[in-house]
Amino acid sequence: MEYSLQFLGYDPFMNDIVQMIIHSGPMVKFVLLLLFFFSLVSWAIIFMKLRLLKKCREENRVFLELFSSRRELSKVYIEAKVFKYSPLAKILRAGYAEFNRSKTAQGNPTENNIILLQQSIIDNMQRAVRSVLSNQNSRLERGLTFLATTGNTAPFIGLYGTVWGIMTSFRSIGLKGSASLAVVAPGIAEALIATAAGLAAAIPAVIAFNYFTGRIRFFDTEMRTFISDFTGLLGRGLVREAQADKVKGE
Repeated sequence: MEYSLQFLGYDPFMNDIVQMIIHSGPMVKFVLLLLFFFSLVSWAIIFMKLRLLKKCREENRVFLELFSSRRELSKVYIEAKVFKYSPLAKILRAGYAEFNRSKTAQGNPTENNIILLQQSIIDNMQRAVRSVLSNQNSRLERGLTFLATTGNTAPFIGLYGTVWGIMTSFRSIGLKGSASLAVVAPGIAEALIATAAGLAAAIPAVIAFNYFTGRIRFFDTEMRTFISDFTGLLGRGLVREAQADKVKGE
């Protein structure tokens, strides 16, 4: 009969674990409930973060293709609106908008102060893109603190539940006056479930934290490289405009 139930998907071992959880003490149940909350939130963060990073990676790739194929930044600026997840598109839009505002505010530079005005325009633009860089890093890192907290604390919370359960088991031994394996084993087995639950919550959180940290570091490097290229492109554009104005003046 037992073999037929196993064939149908019934697992006596899992049933024993469920029964141990049901019959465990209030403190162990509280620890298990807390670990379940940590695990549930961690998995929610993991799935949302995977979705976000996937969209960022795909949109960055498409945007870089657009940026490389277009020569006019004004057109890239307009088309970048559709990239809602791409950090690079947000950097370009913020930088190009600030670049145009600074150019308009500076007016028509004279030959004496043209270099200072060009540097001022570039500085304003760099401040704008650095702000976007910081905001995008914060957006990508959101939730990682909870994963780190889960990975660091969940094993100790589970261990606390185990210690408490073992203390309860030894107290029962003292009250019953018997130290046989039949008396000790069930209580210790119930207590060890808390340690297993702590590890089950911590291990995925640690793996996910390390993976996401590496991916976010890659995005940060990609954004910094793009800012460098973008700044150089705008700087060369200012130099060409100054040279064209000089030729017209002559």
